Amino acid sequence: MTLLQVMAADNAAEVRVRTTDAAEIATELAKHGIAYSHWDVLDNAAATDSDTLLAHYAPRIAELNASGRYRHIDIARIHPDADNPDWPATAAGARAKFLDEHRHAEDEVRFFAAGRGCFYLHLGDAVLATVCEAGDLLSVPAGTLHWFDMGATPDFIAIRFFEEADGWVGDFTGDKISAGFPTLDALLAAS
Repeated sequence: MTLLQVMAADNAAEVRVRTTDAAEIATELAKHGIAYSHWDVLDNAAATDSDTLLAHYAPRIAELNASGRYRHIDIARIHPDADNPDWPATAAGARAKFLDEHRHAEDEVRFFAAGRGCFYLHLGDAVLATVCEAGDLLSVPAGTLHWFDMGATPDFIAIRFFEEADGWVGDFTGDKISAGFPTLDALLAAS
């Protein structure tokens, strides 16, 4: 379920907004300069190779990138692999990589073709936990303090848009604010 939960930055228990209404989510995020929209979902995206996914979404990608701003567009995927004994450690490492607050030098634009993940946007006195599901497109402006949780069992496919090849590099603040907020799994369990 796509979800937005707005909490006080100094007290995660102070929930100011909690909604699954797409229009309400888009309106709330737009107040902060964050673009949110929804694209149609390709059936069985998880079993579709990356080139086919990019070809399927080519018209939407071209529309989003009409200015040619994004010179590097790729796909990130992570799926549970019960046959790989190293998968739990790989998943935990991937999850831990972006759980701390950071920012990027360029916009962070992601389209979830499958699965889910949660962007936590630290905007002044609020943290906006934005759970994105298959079909959700989120554009977080450059310099926005945030962190990302892919859950205890990461499972998603995301099309990523970059201006520069190293646009994904995080500038970590050292602030451990993320430790005081509910994880993706906890947000979903509270539904």
